[in-house]
Amino acid sequence: MSALVNAIVMLGMLVIVPAGLRLTEQRELERIRRLWPLFAAPGALSLWLPRGATAAVLACIYAAGTVALALHAPHASRRATRGRRLDPAGIALLTALVAPAVAATALVAERRGHELFGFDLGILALTVPHFHFAGFAAALVAGLVCRVSDGPAGRFAALSVPTGTALVLLGYFIGDWAELAGAVVLTAGMWTVGLLTWHMGHEEGRDRTTRLLLLVSAAVLVATMLLALSWALGEATGLPHPSLTWMAATHGLVNALGFALCSLLAWRRIRTHEPARAAALTPIGTPTEGRTA
Repeated sequence: MSALVNAIVMLGMLVIVPAGLRLTEQRELERIRRLWPLFAAPGALSLWLPRGATAAVLACIYAAGTVALALHAPHASRRATRGRRLDPAGIALLTALVAPAVAATALVAERRGHELFGFDLGILALTVPHFHFAGFAAALVAGLVCRVSDGPAGRFAALSVPTGTALVLLGYFIGDWAELAGAVVLTAGMWTVGLLTWHMGHEEGRDRTTRLLLLVSAAVLVATMLLALSWALGEATGLPHPSLTWMAATHGLVNALGFALCSLLAWRRIRTHEPARAAALTPIGTPTEGRTA
């Protein structure tokens, strides 16, 4: 793994996941959030060690934490459905809870030096940040946006981000065209998240810092998702496209800092500094009457 990818993954492990779990405001996730550093610290250390048994064992400790998180997914799924009704924000939360386990699986294999399912170590290394940010952070933010945007756009965002993420994962196994389809769906969902976030940033009564964080997180998605599309299109068609190194330095870094970190900081400020708006928010994953998809 390169130092840049390592730094991005560390941000996801140590900051993004626990900050995101706090924003769910689900009491059953609070215990694992408090214990998260015990899992994340060994995982972060494993990134900087040579591939081998020691690095793999430390990665396994992190994987154990992600499995514990994923075990909450069935409960989230039950909360996301009511009979035949489907709550998109709950589906987004379900995706967020499972995504770190996918990342951790790739991490353990890569740290051991094992080409899991035939994927080379470079692809496995990049799978780790992808499922921390496109998987966990993007799905979580889509669910939060859906909670405050009661309309088709919010529901589309909350469903298309998980769908696109799943298609990208499927594309790893069945081919580049499926991965391109996933990139298209994910881009549509992320641009919808960006549009709704942009509107939130222009709402009256919002403080300057929160406004700036929202606007930055929305604006960067235009460029970063265009890069994702260009890479997936190039892989599927053979057209010229950015290299993986370039994608990590641009798409990966800017998404991590400009979208994920800024978004979670903005939502944290909304929860703590805007009590009137925060009071209107139900915990993500709690079904609300009248919402169907």
